[in-house]
Order: sequence, then C-alpha cells, then structure tokens
Amino acid sequence: MSQERSLVVVSSGVSQPSSTRLLADRIAAATVEELAARGVTARVTTIELRDLAHEVVNMTLTGFASGPLADALAKVSAADGLVVVTPVFTASYSGLFKSFVDVLDKDALASMPVLLGATGGTGRHSLVLEYALRPLFGYLHADVVGTGVYAATDDWADGAGDDVRPLPERIRRAARELAEAVADREPAKPVGLYEAVPSFDQLLGSD
Repeated sequence: MSQERSLVVVSSGVSQPSSTRLLADRIAAATVEELAARGVTARVTTIELRDLAHEVVNMTLTGFASGPLADALAKVSAADGLVVVTPVFTASYSGLFKSFVDVLDKDALASMPVLLGATGGTGRHSLVLEYALRPLFGYLHADVVGTGVYAATDDWADGAGDDVRPLPERIRRAARELAEAVADREPAKPVGLYEAVPSFDQLLGSD
C-alpha cells in the first residue's frame, strides 16, 4: 500500500485574513503530523472558495466548470481525505460553501474520509456541525469522522473556554481520527481534469 496520500482542504471564508482559513490550516497541519506518525506522507492542497465564487455561480447557471473550478473539483474528487471549514451565516453554512458542494459530482465524496469544521462569533452556533454539516455530507455518502471542530471567537484567546476542551485539543483529536481513516484507506485513483465536468446526459437529465 502506498505511503503517500492526498489531503484537500476547502476553506470558504470570505475575508482576508480569515479565521476560517486559520482553522483550516491548523487542522491540516495537525492531520499531516498525525499521518507522518503513521509513516504516511501527505500532499496538501488548499482550495479557497472566495477565489472561485464567480466560477461556481457560472457553473450553477451553465453546468460547465471553468479551468480553475474544474481543477478544484478534480482535486476534491481525487482526494484521499478532505477537510472542509465554513463560517456560520444565519445559523448554518455559508451560501458560497453550499454552492460549491452543489456543483460537486453526486458521487465525488462517496466513502471519502471528511473532517468538518466551522467558525463563528459565539459558541452558541457550535451545533451547526451536527444539524447542518453532518447531514449534508451524510447525504453525499462521505465517511465523516466523529469529531468535528467548531471555533468561536473566544476560542482563539489564551485561557478561553475553560468549561470545554481547548481548541488545540479538539483539533488534535479530530485530526487523529481523520489521519486514521485516511491511512487505513486504499489510495484514491487520480482523476483527470475533465472527469469532474458533467456529461451531456447529466446536463439534459435535470433542470
């Protein structure tokens, strides 16, 4: 079994700098360390959805992906493991995040290990991982790891959240679960650039 895996990180933060991207980077780094401890080298690709927003809208309207979006879709489909992080908007995932998920092939994430993450201004939204994100990725038949990571504004402060597990500990636990799932899985087969583009039958078969 190959000891190299592809880890794709999808961040849908809309600001720069972004706490969503910061959380995504920390989760990715922890996962790489956990994989290395298991003798597995990880190739990490980070996809910033804010850079693909226009292309996502265009594909929603036309059914065709432009170069950068087609490349991103192909990389997600060919990943051995996926980290997805979204900011919380109106008590759920962001519209940009959902729009990207909507243009994925319906089978792209089947059996793929996925770690869910979200950021928000208050800890009151922490259950978004369970009532919004987990059902979405369950519908896509992804292999979602048991621990998700939610980071509120206070979680980034020293000594914050004394009544809950500190953010670094939650990141490490989730990363360990993802690394175990990725390491135990057969390496994904590479996907060609245009395999992520819908066929004419798919385009004509639905509105």
